[in-house]
Amino acid sequence: MEELYVFGTGNANATHYYNTCFALRDGGQYFMVDAGGGNGILRILEDMKIDYPQIHHLFVTHEHTDHILGVIWLVRFIATRMKNGKYDGDFQIYCHDGLVSTIDTFCKLTLQDKFYRLIGDRIHLIPVHDGETLHILDYDVTFFDIHSTKARQFGFTTVLKNGKKLTCAGDEPYNPACEPYVKGSDWLLHEAFCLYDERDRFKPYEKHHSTVKDAAELAESLHIPNLVLWHTEDKSVGKRKELYMAEGKAYYHGNLYVPEDRDILALS
Repeated sequence: MEELYVFGTGNANATHYYNTCFALRDGGQYFMVDAGGGNGILRILEDMKIDYPQIHHLFVTHEHTDHILGVIWLVRFIATRMKNGKYDGDFQIYCHDGLVSTIDTFCKLTLQDKFYRLIGDRIHLIPVHDGETLHILDYDVTFFDIHSTKARQFGFTTVLKNGKKLTCAGDEPYNPACEPYVKGSDWLLHEAFCLYDERDRFKPYEKHHSTVKDAAELAESLHIPNLVLWHTEDKSVGKRKELYMAEGKAYYHGNLYVPEDRDILALS
């Protein structure tokens, strides 16, 4: 059974949750998406019993600190294992073409030269383009521009082995220009900065983010059976799932998920 490994669920300002990032598990390998904002990803991988040789594919959605800085730590630890003969094969990092030089520069400035030299040798920065499809693990993954109002950002869509379509819409509100990719999804991974009832407190619209109500209404209008909400505030820690489920269910009648960090969701 395919599974969604949830590494983090918080937004950029969260301190009680790790920043939102995740992976699709295919057998003993993982297609990882983002790495959060720091070395906390290393502890999460350890807690979830994922070893670095199980990660050969990473997609970086955009340049914001809460998505990209953990990538540097991942590169360092994978490069260390490559140097020690404990990592077979190559490590592929996918991102839009404007992000390749950014990741390369971060690595050049922060990593020892013996590790940085592996970029272009066994660690590959692979640019992807809007609408491009690549075969990753056993999936045909189609990347698309989410038309961000801030930093350029890509999402992706793919069909699982069980025939279900899964789409990651990035960390901004759905843009109707993305309908060809999002429509018909069985699983939609969507941000929800806060409750609609707390919009005056957290001001999601000023930051160009959605509320739970917004995401729920979107999924309902697109007839999506399964909706995963994350990239949230963390002031409601301990009560977040209960509160978000209550508001979401008032507008959405499918299967609603508000995962915690380190949760594993069965993609049935």
